[in-house]
Amino acid sequence: MDRRELFGFLSSSLKGEEKKEKEIIIRPPYYGDIAAFDTECQHCDAPCATLCQEQIIVIGDDKTPRLNFSKSGCTYCDDCATACEPNVLTLENKKQINAGIRINEATCMSWNAVMCFSCKDPCLDNAIDFKAMFMPTIDQEKCTSCGFCISRCPSYAIDI
Repeated sequence: MDRRELFGFLSSSLKGEEKKEKEIIIRPPYYGDIAAFDTECQHCDAPCATLCQEQIIVIGDDKTPRLNFSKSGCTYCDDCATACEPNVLTLENKKQINAGIRINEATCMSWNAVMCFSCKDPCLDNAIDFKAMFMPTIDQEKCTSCGFCISRCPSYAIDI
């Protein structure tokens, strides 16, 4: 970032201008063709969202399913794929959720010398390691992007 960008960013922040973020759409982990969401899901009653045990599948304004990690995470239970009538989601296409999850060190309580293990406790894959008592990091090799850590973080320091 050069000086001009830095000062432009700072001045826009002071003026109260908000930077519009692009909406991140995270799809359930059982799709083979991403374009099928736009063509096939338009004519469906969304049993994938109804049968989701964790209730993290929500139907957007475009009538396509997406994941919302604000209350829970994905257990990879297969129910959404089993319920999908147009076969957009199938068990044959089961994979990890296509999202990168990281800890924002600036807003993380542990990185700021407050003892907090809120993200580590719900992690089913033991993908969150702590350096000493503080400084949590996500082991990307172990992380399945299930999202359980996101809803548990009291300072909203886990980003997608």
